[in-house]
Amino acid sequence: MARQQLPPWVHAAILLCLLSLGRAIEIPMDLSQPPTITKQSVKDHIVDPRDNILIECEAKGNPAPSFHWTRNSRFFNIAKDPRVSMKRRSGTLVIDFRSGGRPEEYEGEYQCFARNKFGTALSNRIRLQVSKSPLWPKENLDPVVVQEGAPLTLQCNPPPGLPSPVIFWMSSTMDPITQDKRVSQGHNGDLYFSNVMLQDMQTDYSCNARFHFTHTIQQKNAFTLKVLTNHPHNDSSLRNHPDMYSARGVAERTPSFMYPQGTASSQMVLRGMDLLLECIASGVPTPDIAWYKKGGDLPSDKAKFENFNKALRITNVSEEDSGEYFCLASNKMGSIRHTISVRVKAAPYWLDEPKNLILAPGEDGRLVCRASGNPKPTIQWMVNGEPLQSAPPNPNREVAGDTIIFRDTQISSRAVYQCNTSNEHGYLLANAFVSVLDVPPRMLSPRNQLIRVILYNRTRLDCPFFGSPIPTLRWFKNGQGSNLDGGNYHVYENGSLEIKMIHKEDQGIYTCVATNILGKAENQVRLEVKDPTRIFRMPEDQVAKRGTTVQLECRVKHDPSLKLTVSWLKDDEPLYIGNRMKKEDDSLTIFGVAERDQGSYTCVASTELDQDLAKAYLTVLADQATPTNRLAALPKGRPDRPRDLELTDLAERSVRLTWIPGDDNNSPITDYVVQFEEDQFQPGVWHDHSKFPGSVNSAVLQLSPYVNYQFRVIAINEVGSSHPSLPSERYRTSGAPPESNPADVKGEGTRKNNMEITWTPMNATSAFGPNLRYIVKWRRRETRESWNNVTVWGSRYVVGQTPVYVPYEIRVQAENDFGKGPEPDTVIGYSGEDYPRAAPTDVKIRVLNSTAISLQWNRVYSDTVQGLLREYRAYYWRESSLLKSLWVSQKRQQASFPGDRLRGVVPRLFPYSNYKLEMVVVNGRGDGPRSETKEFTTPEGVPSAPRRFRVRQPNLETINLEWDHPEHPNGILTGYTLRYVAFNGTKVGKQIVENFSPNQTKFTVQRADPVSRYRFTLSARTQVGSGEAVTEESPAPPNEATPTAAYTNNQADIATQGWFIGLMCAIALLVLILLIVCFIKRSRGGKYPVREKKDVPLGPEDPKEEDGSFDYSDEDNKPLQGSQTSLDGTIKQQESDDSLVDYGEGGEGQFNEDGSFIGQYTVKKDKEETEGNESSEATSPVNAIYSLA
Repeated sequence: MARQQLPPWVHAAILLCLLSLGRAIEIPMDLSQPPTITKQSVKDHIVDPRDNILIECEAKGNPAPSFHWTRNSRFFNIAKDPRVSMKRRSGTLVIDFRSGGRPEEYEGEYQCFARNKFGTALSNRIRLQVSKSPLWPKENLDPVVVQEGAPLTLQCNPPPGLPSPVIFWMSSTMDPITQDKRVSQGHNGDLYFSNVMLQDMQTDYSCNARFHFTHTIQQKNAFTLKVLTNHPHNDSSLRNHPDMYSARGVAERTPSFMYPQGTASSQMVLRGMDLLLECIASGVPTPDIAWYKKGGDLPSDKAKFENFNKALRITNVSEEDSGEYFCLASNKMGSIRHTISVRVKAAPYWLDEPKNLILAPGEDGRLVCRASGNPKPTIQWMVNGEPLQSAPPNPNREVAGDTIIFRDTQISSRAVYQCNTSNEHGYLLANAFVSVLDVPPRMLSPRNQLIRVILYNRTRLDCPFFGSPIPTLRWFKNGQGSNLDGGNYHVYENGSLEIKMIHKEDQGIYTCVATNILGKAENQVRLEVKDPTRIFRMPEDQVAKRGTTVQLECRVKHDPSLKLTVSWLKDDEPLYIGNRMKKEDDSLTIFGVAERDQGSYTCVASTELDQDLAKAYLTVLADQATPTNRLAALPKGRPDRPRDLELTDLAERSVRLTWIPGDDNNSPITDYVVQFEEDQFQPGVWHDHSKFPGSVNSAVLQLSPYVNYQFRVIAINEVGSSHPSLPSERYRTSGAPPESNPADVKGEGTRKNNMEITWTPMNATSAFGPNLRYIVKWRRRETRESWNNVTVWGSRYVVGQTPVYVPYEIRVQAENDFGKGPEPDTVIGYSGEDYPRAAPTDVKIRVLNSTAISLQWNRVYSDTVQGLLREYRAYYWRESSLLKSLWVSQKRQQASFPGDRLRGVVPRLFPYSNYKLEMVVVNGRGDGPRSETKEFTTPEGVPSAPRRFRVRQPNLETINLEWDHPEHPNGILTGYTLRYVAFNGTKVGKQIVENFSPNQTKFTVQRADPVSRYRFTLSARTQVGSGEAVTEESPAPPNEATPTAAYTNNQADIATQGWFIGLMCAIALLVLILLIVCFIKRSRGGKYPVREKKDVPLGPEDPKEEDGSFDYSDEDNKPLQGSQTSLDGTIKQQESDDSLVDYGEGGEGQFNEDGSFIGQYTVKKDKEETEGNESSEATSPVNAIYSLA
């Protein structure tokens, strides 16, 4: 038997309710208001080319807004395109292709504008792309030949789709490729073999790409493997051999990385995305992969291993996940590591998103737009879709960086403002309107609502309202008493009243009253408190023999005004009540129990407001012979619950509890746990009191004053815990004054004119008496005025109308009906902060070097800080470069100087630039006013490294160097310095230095020899000196690279070299001489090797006795077999039907480089053409050879 928790949907509903409590107040739709975008397509909008295109844009406003669109930042005239239309009463675009047209023609960046007479709201810039699923290029794949035990990578190289396809490997018969630690697919889609085994030849390997929108799968031509092995028989018994590789004659090797290559690499990931690190290693035996983070542990809550530990995925990356990670590949031969440096960047994300501003005429307000990112994003303000700089001036509006301040607003100030914050990784666009209205309070919900809630639950009473100026809202109960806020109550900004724990006395009529200078409005909500639904006799676990009858009890107590429904689940699925079962209000009976009835049974008691669940397990025993040892045959089980609890030796602070143990079910009881429940603070919740050994059944319990105790006991054995015993009778200890005071007393301002005093409330065992309350005292620290005090029942009290940021002495003392607690300690708290009123003065700047300045300023008076001085902050930006043609970013940056300091250093400036700088004072509320803008210029510095330094080797005689100018010249470039040195293995030549003019970006080096490599170091110069250098090396010669790579890189280059052409000519001449000698010997007789297979060349070292050679004598002067001699001594082919001529593939007779005679393997058509022109034989090479003989 076990009580179940509420189902997940109940928790989700509670969470949604709590999230809705903080929603901002909205203007009712019957009042005039600017447009608000309510629905729009995603920023990256990928569409299916087979469907019509839909780009969503919906908005609300009064009057209803009109819509227009831009495409690629230009007005999109919908009326001129018959395929494009706009939905009625909406800005949603529909592009119809039923009458033809190509969707690709409409790709681009779209933006929607919703406009009425009070302003214009903008959608995001929507990038429209059409999904693509290109075909796989056709290719013929040769069999892959690999030695057993060697690593292998089968490349997929899928066609680039949009979005990217899902890759998976199968055989050509569509059987999935089994993957394991040795064979697995990488994130790039390639299939990696850490070592190849003979059984890998039993299938072929085809890469498949599945495209999302078209739901198609494209298959690449399959790879076939040919594994060369020292053990040609694929003996399946060797697969489970303890030393499989040695048994197959495969040499063991230390691990090496197949991906990524080398010992170190870097990776950049955006905040909030998933970081995927991958290490795939080869080796024999197959290496194991382990992951580590330098200087810390892997984030256990976000990190998970994939692909047989070859991949590490960290979800929802944040800045603290940056650092160095390394993977360790190891087998019994050794280990190797690869370090991956992870940098976390961030697209902009909101710190303070601008919200709609509703003001009355003459009121002040502000729009705040704060965002963070890496790099730090820039902020651009717009009004009604136009840059704020180009908008008509407004004397009531002041822009201060990320804040727009409105003073004495009037009706003409109504508009929609846009804040666009962006960096290189993305952007955020927010609309916030300023609406100026004069509206008396009004209620927006139906009157006299009825809310029913379960006892001890949390609930909220909604009272949506509106007015301008924004009304203040107060709640009252039963039309009397003080405002409900604090303690068990909390009022949210949108008017909702939250009651944290409902008691019976909370039932009644609640009135909410909204008031502003134009009037007031009120509404009422009736609250009814219902008793909870509880299963007080739960079904118990049972063991039954097949064919017997079982009854599962489920007795429920519920509120009689609510309709009760009792249902049953079996194995968490609804139970079908067949003819062998009988369901009654308080039980479930199963007749003729069968094996299929075994399982868990859950009783669900529910009303329209709540539910309770209890579960029991039914075990069904099959018929079997009576065992000789009955106890040995019975299974062990959890102990039965203890019973007959009794309280004796009653005292003020103790009591003796005695119980009778239940059956131990063949497993001795090891412990008893005593639990208690009290009915004042947390009724129905059981707490552990103490634990006793299983050998006792009576214990003295120490108690706290004024607690109405109820006890129960749980028995424990090696199988598990018993169900709790039935509760004992209640025993209330006598009361006493509290012996302690609440902890964690704090005083902090939540607004500039208040101080919120909070503390941790005391629990039932420390209350010591009825009506626990707290005496809160406070007074100004400096004035030593008399103490203010108030009695509070909750854990929070707000002191209002306080001066800005002054210290207070605070005391919180516990009190109950028996008296007060001990004298409390005094805690220092502070009232709320306001923005600083003064800026630093006499700001002096001293240039330290080309990248740093020193700042000095006069401190502000302490009374102008209006809070805790957190720091002085310098805002600075690069106005321009002294290099007139160089564009610079004017992004504002900041330098912080914590504490009350008078000087500081601003580092990391760009040399040779004009800067502007302002300083502010910062407290806990925010920035103060900015100081006078200062200007300074940084001197010339050394340049950054030249960009895109490229080393190309078109041939083995020259090396071409190219580079681009430095990204940051940091001054006037005077030239470039190139240092290079030749090296061959450990031998290093003499360094050569070349100086170039600032306009030169190319250079050619003549190689001294075709073997050595070169190391080049290039740097740029200004008058200050040389800057950061960049180093590259020339490509490796062909004999150092892999054969495939050498062929790929140098194939086109070698064929054009003079030495290569000369070598080929020499080889051709030598072959011609050998052919002449061969035919001279053939005309005189001798042994000649004959190839059995056309594709196997005949080497001079082949043994004559085994290669199919044959003899003929020159004494008889026999012609070649299969030919006849003409009158002029030439040789003619016979008209034999089985001549090899009929099976040839060539043209005229010719010779291969290995000396074999191809002329016998010509087609029959060629033979007939030759016979038709007898005169051509006189000048043939064969006749010439015979004439020489």
